[in-house]
Amino acid sequence: MKKNTSKKVYVKAYSMSELVIVLCIIGILILLVLPNQTAVVSQAKAIEAQSMLNHLYGLEKSYFYRNSKYTTDFEALGFEPALSISEGGQAVYRIEIIEASTNSFKARAVSLSDFDGDGTFNTWEIDHNKLLKETVKD
Repeated sequence: MKKNTSKKVYVKAYSMSELVIVLCIIGILILLVLPNQTAVVSQAKAIEAQSMLNHLYGLEKSYFYRNSKYTTDFEALGFEPALSISEGGQAVYRIEIIEASTNSFKARAVSLSDFDGDGTFNTWEIDHNKLLKETVKD
């Protein structure tokens, strides 16, 4: 009498086509979400420009109350721009004072990188009236 020792054991598993379908669905969902995230990232980076320009506004007003004029000199204001990404730092915007006179000043923050790859660089400006506006949208 011979014993039958060869039993077929089936292991439940997913087929290759099922795995490919699931990966395709995940990929499509990621592609739908990514464009929405680029706007959030650029808004978060724009907060840096707004914060730096508001700080510069406060320093300019303080300088104006002491000297009865505005200045373009960062050292006279006590403003030290953060190191930019091109200089090995973390700052994404370059801060500059475009004009300063006895009665007015205007400062600008220009992004150093193109956030969405369309060739335009995000730009913010502030003036002596604390009017903060985005002049070039990215």
